Amino acid sequence: MNPGNFAVLLIFGPVLVAVIGTFLLLWKWLSTKQGNQLPADEAKMMQELYQGLSRMEERIEALEAILFERQRKDERK
Repeated sequence: MNPGNFAVLLIFGPVLVAVIGTFLLLWKWLSTKQGNQLPADEAKMMQELYQGLSRMEERIEALEAILFERQRKDERK
């Protein structure tokens, strides 16, 4: 091996490994960070869906109460 090539390898080899390693770590960190956001978004969407269904249940119960009241009034007549 040529001493000049060996010197270049010694100088730029660790730099190249550090750059590639940093790139891989950043890529892994960003993909994990984005991956964590998806379940949070899904959890928020599920909470909103649950709240909407709870409100709908309350409305249906109110409508049932109104209908039963009307039936009772009609039966009394």
